[in-house]
Amino acid sequence: MKLTKLSKSALCVAVPTVAAVPVALTGCDAGKTRSEKPNVIFILMDDAGYGDFSCYGQTRTETPNIDALAESGILFTDMYTNCPVSAPSRGCLMTGLHMGHTQIRDNVNLGGTPHEVSWEYDVIDSQPEIEGQMGLEPGTPTLATKMKEAGYATGMVGKWGLGGPLGESAPWKMGFDFYYGCICQRLAHNYYPPYLWKNDKKEYINDIATSLRPGTKFDEGADPYDLKSYEKYSKGKTYAPDKMCENVIEFVNENKDKPFFLMWTTPYPHSALMAPQEWVDKYVAKYGDEEPITDEKCSTTSFPHNYYPCRYPHATYSAMISYFDHQVGQLVEELKRLGIYENTLIIITSDNGPANNASSPTVWMDSAAPYRCGKGWGKRTLHEGGIRMPFVASWPAKMRGGAVSNHVGYFADVMPTLCELVGVESPKTDGISLLPTLSGDADVQKQHEYLYWEFPDGGGQLAVRWGNWKGLVKNVHAGNRTMQLFDISTPGKDIEKPEMDVAAEHPEIVERMWQYIEQSHVHPTLPKFQIDITRK
Repeated sequence: MKLTKLSKSALCVAVPTVAAVPVALTGCDAGKTRSEKPNVIFILMDDAGYGDFSCYGQTRTETPNIDALAESGILFTDMYTNCPVSAPSRGCLMTGLHMGHTQIRDNVNLGGTPHEVSWEYDVIDSQPEIEGQMGLEPGTPTLATKMKEAGYATGMVGKWGLGGPLGESAPWKMGFDFYYGCICQRLAHNYYPPYLWKNDKKEYINDIATSLRPGTKFDEGADPYDLKSYEKYSKGKTYAPDKMCENVIEFVNENKDKPFFLMWTTPYPHSALMAPQEWVDKYVAKYGDEEPITDEKCSTTSFPHNYYPCRYPHATYSAMISYFDHQVGQLVEELKRLGIYENTLIIITSDNGPANNASSPTVWMDSAAPYRCGKGWGKRTLHEGGIRMPFVASWPAKMRGGAVSNHVGYFADVMPTLCELVGVESPKTDGISLLPTLSGDADVQKQHEYLYWEFPDGGGQLAVRWGNWKGLVKNVHAGNRTMQLFDISTPGKDIEKPEMDVAAEHPEIVERMWQYIEQSHVHPTLPKFQIDITRK
């Protein structure tokens, strides 16, 4: 097995072979002192697609700092999220369980369904019991609790989405010594929210009276082609990602003399489209003028809040990703200044594939390239565009750099990987440790027999990957049990189109896929999470 050298030009065209990077794993043995253990920074973006970074082939948006991490480490071509939406994806990541076993299998807001729940900031502020999403069960082992067990300082900065501030699944009750960010996804949908949580206390960063909830329209008579019409959404307000980045840097500095585990769960580039104007201007100069997203265009989305109007949607989407890339660069520079960069494992990925709504121009950006995105293909689907993720790992002290791995894995692997890395026993998971690949022993890397997904939303969906085969069942709730079968060995936009379905030619593979489904599914009690896998 061999890891190939990173080649940006050919990356999204051919799947490389896997190779070992010959290095000794000297800094993370269980018997080593705490000071020798590596720091771990896990960066999770929100709705970033497989093709949103230039190291994965993106030609419009520039991501030089993420590219540099890929050049210094390993770029994975076949890594997946466990779910194509936020909360269950994060739940799988935190616990190491796939969607057939995990506690949370869809987004569930506290305080009602998406169309019933309050989006008014003053209401959410005064009723913290309705803030947040369904949480994990008390006592659930998480990445943070296991890292604390190994003696690590633990922190999270960014979006949580796995419980409210008053429940037993708040981040500070799930193993994190420090938390700063948006507990609730509803507040994360505005980059100028009224407040962020710092541990169990609110830090008000903007006036609630002037914090405009998603769906707030233009002033009457406002010209959508005039930038002044957009000022009420951001002018004079504090930009939440800047506060988050400040707290990331602060956490690193406060824990520089001991091993730490930091999760940076940025809301970028999830809608709404909001970025510092100087970064937007950079891409306006590159792309030229474009049509704005107006009230009318926003109202075509299925969300009750419709996000916000945007003067330059293409430029702003690129600006959001580039600005976050810039913040990643600031973090790397601080690690270098502190002398701890070499022995810091940095992983950067995304929670699910690119969104499809009027506020995210992901089709124009080709955000899932070389796979398809847009309606029915990206986020909220089990197509490759919805679940195949960018995944970059950098650990300069242990990696030669510039490698590409086609190891097939998913978020369930993170728990056993980090537990082995820091020398603690992993809870029971659906994952396998990736430490051999990360540390240069790819020739002894264990392999998954198969990967499994289920998703109760979008009509009910099931999927299995076995080798180069992908089995997909859609519209399960409507009674469909016909599996489509695709050969995904060659990346491309057409690999999952109906005309590429070869199920009729390989009934034995379809049968094996159904056996994997049946052995992977544990029926949940909550009706919203249920999906009937019984073959009819």
